Amino acid sequence: MPERIAVFTGGGDAPGLNAVIRAVTRAAILNYGWEVYGIRDGLEGVLLNRADGVVPLDLRAVSEILPRGGTILGTVNKADPRLYTVEEGRAIVTEWAKERLKAWVSAQGLRGVVAIGGDGTMNIGYQLFEAGIPLVGVPKTIDNDLVGTDLTFGFDSAIDVATDALDRLRTTARSHKRVMVLEVMGRNAGWIALHAGVAGGAHVILLPEIPFRLEAVCHALRRRWQRGSQYGLVVVAEGAYPVGGAPIYHEIGGKKRLGGVGEWLAQRIYELCGYEARALVLGHLQRGGSPSAFDRILATQYGVAAVRCVANNTFGVMVGLHGRHIRTVPLADVVGRQKAISPDDPLLDIARDLGIAFGDEEV
Repeated sequence: MPERIAVFTGGGDAPGLNAVIRAVTRAAILNYGWEVYGIRDGLEGVLLNRADGVVPLDLRAVSEILPRGGTILGTVNKADPRLYTVEEGRAIVTEWAKERLKAWVSAQGLRGVVAIGGDGTMNIGYQLFEAGIPLVGVPKTIDNDLVGTDLTFGFDSAIDVATDALDRLRTTARSHKRVMVLEVMGRNAGWIALHAGVAGGAHVILLPEIPFRLEAVCHALRRRWQRGSQYGLVVVAEGAYPVGGAPIYHEIGGKKRLGGVGEWLAQRIYELCGYEARALVLGHLQRGGSPSAFDRILATQYGVAAVRCVANNTFGVMVGLHGRHIRTVPLADVVGRQKAISPDDPLLDIARDLGIAFGDEEV
């Protein structure tokens, strides 16, 4: 009887999830002759004993999914109280859920489980590994804020979307002599804002890592008007905030979520600078659609590397990109941490040399 592995996707969706599922399935079947099973909706397919909660994955099932966005297995990013409790913003797997999953893994004779997700999924994966489940993590998030890897898949695709938006906003900003403010995702890290801002030729980039002053933002825009360039492009990360202030949250379905700084900033620019300003929130557009070529390759590398870890009985780790190589890092070194932009990041210096303002300049 062939050996078996299972794979699931957790947390928010991101371009490239299906590419990992495809790579895991093909590598497991073609190289090792294993059977592959997909768990639907995170781990809920197993833990809530759904009739269709687990699906067999063969070569035909994954033959057309490489370019598809989202995940064919479904995903969840909420804490079902039967499965998880929340302590200080961190999901804690209940003992009932741990025992139920361990029993299922044992009953199915699984060699290993591949968990694809961001910091929340890696946190859950680490707890499951500690409980005795053979698990390997694959890093996913458009925010690129996961430690233990240079890049997460989904990030490059999100940058492409934000850069395209800036290209389009530039034409309308120039036509109407306006300031266009683009609010992008990223939570409390500014990776999308920084990279898309440089790629899209933004004039001001505001990051959570660098609290800004409105006077400095207006000063940067006034200099453009004085030079005869009577329009401006501002990229602001959803978690950015002014000096002495705090990130802006809004409430959806009874839950507080980051967002709203773009509209707030556009209003302040109009009040302080006198320039007409409009805001656009990209939101979930950054998470949808087909993955970029880079993300397809990176996701494929991660999927194959995860299967190799299972084959080598290397568990409790996350695969990640380090330079040009895929290596593993212990999940214990990943959970509870966030990768933020450091003050000495080379792209920050390059952006400043290009004249891009970050709102912290002396005026």
